[in-house]
Amino acid sequence: MRQNSSAKRDALWGLYVITDTLKTQRTALVQAVAAAIAGGARIVQYRDKSGDTKRRLAEASALRALTRVHNVIFLINDDVALALAVGADGVHLGREDGAIASARAELGTGAIIGASCYNDLALAEQAAQAGADYLAFGAFFKSKTKPHAVPANPALLTRARAELHLPLCAIGGITPENAPPLLTAGADMLAVISAVFAAKNITTAAHTFAALMPNKNPSGLF
Repeated sequence: MRQNSSAKRDALWGLYVITDTLKTQRTALVQAVAAAIAGGARIVQYRDKSGDTKRRLAEASALRALTRVHNVIFLINDDVALALAVGADGVHLGREDGAIASARAELGTGAIIGASCYNDLALAEQAAQAGADYLAFGAFFKSKTKPHAVPANPALLTRARAELHLPLCAIGGITPENAPPLLTAGADMLAVISAVFAAKNITTAAHTFAALMPNKNPSGLF
């Protein structure tokens, strides 16, 4: 899924699911992600912080095959080498996960590179200047995955929308009930882990999120 800059931006909207490999591994992981895609997830990020290289390669490869079949964007969290190995669409990088410029040099101009900006607009400006394709802010609400994450205010999305002109991703404790103000403030993507993958019915949970978002880029800018 190699795209030019405009096409990449057009694609970056909607429900963005992040895997929880502590709870769902191997076959169960692929089944869970398939259920989320069936419910309307448009972007999948493989996130696994373990050192199990063999398992990570196997899982990422299986998810790459699944997302390719469904024409869903597939990103790898913080591992450029793994992204290259499985032919992912790109990577998502945190503050400690390496330079955007280095990732771009390895993955190429067509890759999607997202950057965690937490609650820091200055960090987002730096990421934009370095060539990030989208900017992620949060946590907007208390997160089970990252309980000590710094809090972010929805007003940050509004400022980033006005000043930076890149697709924006909101993350951190997001549920269908608290998501609408984030969309109103300027979020193009809602990144979700527990509210989808810990649900009794993953497809239904994903569909509930997807139904909150229009069938086009919410910002109308790209």
